[in-house]
Amino acid sequence: MNEISLKLDARTVAGKKVAKLRQDGFVPSVVYGGQSVPMSTQSPMVETLKVAHAAGKHTPVHLTIDGKKKLAIIKDIDIDPVRHELRHVAFHTINQNDVITTEVPVILVGQGESEAEKVGLVVLQAIEHLEVKAKPADLPESIELSIAHLVSTDDKITVGDIKLPTGVEFADMEQDLDLVIANVYEPSALQAANDAAGGDAEDEAEVEAENGSDTPQDTQAEESKPGGKLQAEPKQSNVDANK
Repeated sequence: MNEISLKLDARTVAGKKVAKLRQDGFVPSVVYGGQSVPMSTQSPMVETLKVAHAAGKHTPVHLTIDGKKKLAIIKDIDIDPVRHELRHVAFHTINQNDVITTEVPVILVGQGESEAEKVGLVVLQAIEHLEVKAKPADLPESIELSIAHLVSTDDKITVGDIKLPTGVEFADMEQDLDLVIANVYEPSALQAANDAAGGDAEDEAEVEAENGSDTPQDTQAEESKPGGKLQAEPKQSNVDANK
């Protein structure tokens, strides 16, 4: 795994002044973890985008802050919903010798090349991420599974088909190995299922409309923070104050 590095500078501006920082081509960030006080930082937009894209929320990043080295995982990435620009990054420091838990993407290899697809069947992925635990240096960038052996609708890929790298384990010691990652479907059956699901959703909406029900925005669930179960997070007030 190639080392991903990023140089951060200490940040002194906060609040409304952060907008000017972004206009000047910098991304505000915060670095926290362990017993350290959260540190307000910043870095150039272009370099930070490259690191965020390469590391995601599962690959360790080697940070340099005022000459000091820290190892961290990106805990949260804030994207502007309108402009799709990177607004803020939260880094959670980790220890090289600690076993950490995080999600890694599951990637199906050989799409379009399986015998099932060659005869017109559809391979559908049901699980896109799995939680694993390992030391930072052993964490895989992804879990790859070949679908070349899939032939008929009787075939499937399960968690039990995964061969984890040395030093890597499933986060859940009682991981269900029969959990299906990918299935093979007849296109007609898949379309029928989609049509049925769409009909159910439409009927439910009609019932709510008839009863005068609405969906206020303040009832929408807050997006859960992705990333591993690392060390205890700082109080939210401390993190917010450093944005």
